[in-house]
Amino acid sequence: MTPRERFAINLRKARLAKGISQEELGFQCSLHRTEVSLLERGGREPRLGTIVKLCGALDVRPDDLCVGIAWQTKSTSYKITAPRK
Repeated sequence: MTPRERFAINLRKARLAKGISQEELGFQCSLHRTEVSLLERGGREPRLGTIVKLCGALDVRPDDLCVGIAWQTKSTSYKITAPRK
């Protein structure tokens, strides 16, 4: 699993917990619904500004959308883990 795919899972989970559609999330973030869809499918890696917009609309912190994504300095690679329960 890639960081982009882990982010996608976290984003979808946060959106569903808020009970809104991709279209509504996009409206609240000034993003097109297709952009939200791409992010939720792991088809696009979000920019910092996009993460900030998503967090504001979903009322979550950036680390909530990045749960399970870590950088391993010694191996210079990402470590992807399952979300906390």
